[in-house]
Amino acid sequence: MSGESRKVAFIGLGVMGFPMAGHLAAAGHEVTVYNRTRSRAEEWLASHRGRAEDTPGAAARGAEVVFACVGNDDDLRSVVLGPDGAFAGMQAGAVFVDHTTASAVVARELHAQARDLGFEFLDAPVSGGQAGAENGVLAVMCGGDEETFARAGPVMDCYSKVCSLIGPPGAGQLTKMVNQICIAGVVQGLSEATNFAVRAGLDTGKVLDVISQGAAGSWQMQNRMPTMVRDEFEFGFAVDWMRKDLGMCLAEGDRIGARLPLTALVDQFYAEVRAMGGGRWDTSSLMRLLTRT
Repeated sequence: MSGESRKVAFIGLGVMGFPMAGHLAAAGHEVTVYNRTRSRAEEWLASHRGRAEDTPGAAARGAEVVFACVGNDDDLRSVVLGPDGAFAGMQAGAVFVDHTTASAVVARELHAQARDLGFEFLDAPVSGGQAGAENGVLAVMCGGDEETFARAGPVMDCYSKVCSLIGPPGAGQLTKMVNQICIAGVVQGLSEATNFAVRAGLDTGKVLDVISQGAAGSWQMQNRMPTMVRDEFEFGFAVDWMRKDLGMCLAEGDRIGARLPLTALVDQFYAEVRAMGGGRWDTSSLMRLLTRT
């Protein structure tokens, strides 16, 4: 598929899906979009070449690859299954690529159903946030079959800096859980460190310049420490979304016998942030639990 124009569909034009679908159009693919709120699809059409349909099934009809990026397991099932769902419109041999951060359970379930219907399924959650989607530099972690990945991977290259097949169906979602577990711990540590630096009277800009070049350096430090110091959280990856993700991590941890004590603790902290009215604040708002006293 690399270098060739393909007929594709994109379902879900949120903060991630909107720019991802735009990269597909910019690369010359023939893109049909669907969004639950039609005005969002019209907004996409105002700046990108393509067309919109009123149901996921209609958008998927005739597409070689169908992409989706929605909210959770229930949202995914709602756009995939049923008489108007994407599966009802897909042709034999097509590939469904799910970029939703969902459970490994639903990934395996939909992979099996797709196979029964004569087409393929990849679970392919992403990391990199809205900025990564807009700049086309997402990390895509995939679960599925090698042949299916070989067909769809080059199309995903339109908006990714790395796109890897991790393992069988569900492996992409499990890898995204690993990603979120790491982030939860890093953001809590960064919040405590930043609060410590402020209370110690240090020049946080100089602190960042030095420690970001050493073993403590991370994407979160470079991109969130300055905004944490300025008490700015009205942007980014929402606490509500993170709590959804960590809930799946904790449930999967229970299922496979993997202890996640720090993840559980940080999830409780996010519950406190949400109780403060911060459900839509960026995940770095853990800082506010330390600065409110």
